[in-house]
Amino acid sequence: MDKKNQRVDENEAQDMGKDDIVPEMMDSAEEVLPEGASETPSEDALSAKLAAAEEQAKEHYDRLLRLSAEFENYKKRTAREVQEVVKYANEKLAKELLLVVDNLERAIASAAERYPQDDPLLQGVHLTLDETLKILARHHVTPITSLGAPFDPTFHQAMMQTEMADHPPNTVVDELQKGYLIHERLLRPALVTVSKIPADNGPNND
Repeated sequence: MDKKNQRVDENEAQDMGKDDIVPEMMDSAEEVLPEGASETPSEDALSAKLAAAEEQAKEHYDRLLRLSAEFENYKKRTAREVQEVVKYANEKLAKELLLVVDNLERAIASAAERYPQDDPLLQGVHLTLDETLKILARHHVTPITSLGAPFDPTFHQAMMQTEMADHPPNTVVDELQKGYLIHERLLRPALVTVSKIPADNGPNND
């Protein structure tokens, strides 16, 4: 075989190789991309993904707002609780000091029947009572005015009732133990006697 015929055979071999390779590549491409599929997402698919992302972002933002509001409420509630603790920190001590005040007042009432008002011992007890009440007042502990006031279960505890024609019913006519407030909170209720309508003045009597 001469050189000319050899070149023709080589060209034919190359052409036959190309014909075999191209169909194989086409078959591979058909396997990778399904029929009717596109290499880039469609406009509808992109719009759906965008809408889903926006919805998720909105949910996260709403959740952030709720958490932020809850945290602000928590800070305010904690601040109020701290203020309450500081405001009423002396409540227990004040209540125990009231027992001292009660004893001093009973001592003065008892001594006043046997000693003159200018007695040094009686005056000393008076001074002690006054100083104790001043200390309590500096810590916002104040007595409740009860005598002559209408009975109020918020501040008064009725120990007994007594028939009295010269007082309206449910009026505090005697104070067995003083009541006190600390700031605006009840520290101790007043133990009182309350008036009621005499039996002979009832609506069924002539």
